[in-house]
Amino acid sequence: MSAFKKLFKQTAIYGLATVMPRMLSFLLVRIHTDSDVLQSVADYGVVSKIYAWFVIFNVILAYGMETAFFRFYHKEKNKENIVSTSTTSLLFSSVVFLILGLLFKEQIAYLTNLKVEYITLVVWILMLDALVIIPFAWLRAMEKPMRYAVIKILNVVVNLGLNIFFLLFLEGMAAKSSFWNSIYIPNFEINYIFIANLIASTSTLALMLPFYVKVQYQFDKVLWKKMLKYAFPVLIAGIAFSINEAFDRLLLDFILPKDISETAIGMYSACYKLGLFMMLFATAYRLGIEPYFFSHASSDNPQKNYAKILEFFVIFGSVILLVVVVFADVLKVIFIGDEVYWEAMSIVPIILMANFCLGIYHNLSVWYKITDRTKFGAYISVAGAIITLILNFALIPIISYKGSAIATLAAYGSMMLLSFYFGRKYYPIPYNLKKIGLYMLVSVLLSVLIFYVFNRNLYIGTMFVLLFLLMILLLEKNELKKILKRT
Repeated sequence: MSAFKKLFKQTAIYGLATVMPRMLSFLLVRIHTDSDVLQSVADYGVVSKIYAWFVIFNVILAYGMETAFFRFYHKEKNKENIVSTSTTSLLFSSVVFLILGLLFKEQIAYLTNLKVEYITLVVWILMLDALVIIPFAWLRAMEKPMRYAVIKILNVVVNLGLNIFFLLFLEGMAAKSSFWNSIYIPNFEINYIFIANLIASTSTLALMLPFYVKVQYQFDKVLWKKMLKYAFPVLIAGIAFSINEAFDRLLLDFILPKDISETAIGMYSACYKLGLFMMLFATAYRLGIEPYFFSHASSDNPQKNYAKILEFFVIFGSVILLVVVVFADVLKVIFIGDEVYWEAMSIVPIILMANFCLGIYHNLSVWYKITDRTKFGAYISVAGAIITLILNFALIPIISYKGSAIATLAAYGSMMLLSFYFGRKYYPIPYNLKKIGLYMLVSVLLSVLIFYVFNRNLYIGTMFVLLFLLMILLLEKNELKKILKRT
């Protein structure tokens, strides 16, 4: 049980590092969707498109080295060699990307239908973010979650603070001061958003400079090839995953008529954010358990603990799903600035369920990571990407962004089922399927009823939440007693 206590302690801290920045980023959604900030919903659609490209290129620039770092750091004795080789590799590739990106920014702007000035900012931000991948992975491997959390939170605080300054105060200050007037540029809001991001990324790298000072910069070519071989399927899986996560915005832009595409992307992206409450929890949980999976892979009967970890995840995830669906109308008022965006609220339960399936998939994926069968992660993610692309092309012309939401659920649900199927074959884990299935079924059923049948009635929804919590309490009372006795 001490291992579980340590796991939950680290998950709580990583959760703080994940949830706090994301919660602060919800304030950015509130600012960006305010009609007094960006000129139109279409402008927010442009911002969302750019961040969709961020998701894809963040994966490419990491090329699976973070996961490879964890695997080899716990596997090899010469840990300094792992750190220096992976750091050198990412440092070199990031600088090459920066040079190529700036050289060909005109061509990139043409292909992506974005302004060149946006491309310049994006290239710099992507390079800076790539340079902190291994330092953050090292902090996790060294089990320094507090330092990890502080730096992550500072990044978003800087980003949020500068967004508030640039978008809410600078114009008024420019009217009263010649100094601020020399900085202020009218109709420059989208640029200001990414300038704030650039400064935040620079600050994060500056805080990581002590790591770069300590690294020996020894490059082991043999080790590097081994790491790349391990990382390549992770890269393919990551690209496929990024298609599942973000490509729908780009497809909406490609498939829908140009006069409505960016507006549709803006509404879809704003309401999609409410579905990220589940992703916050799932990401925090994954950050906590991933080092645990690797470090306990050689212990006695780790499968039993892995099964219990998934059970805990499903219980918490089921509660989050139902609570967010019940209070969706309250959340939209808090986090989305203008009512025009609310038109896309119908996607919220679908995106929540999709992210729930994704969280379960990440828990199930332990089998191919610790058995070095990372190619299955690639196969499964590619299958999900194919489903995403097919359903988006089929459904967007008919039901617009609702088709993208359905495609996301279908993709993540399929990935979850495929991982479970192959996991039973190659690394059997004794999951309590009856209990897991019961929690998921009841949570999804109640969520569908309250959102689509009872028209989001808050009183009925609150009753559903209380009844569901009572059910969990009754079914888990013995487990709770054991936990309480050990604390």
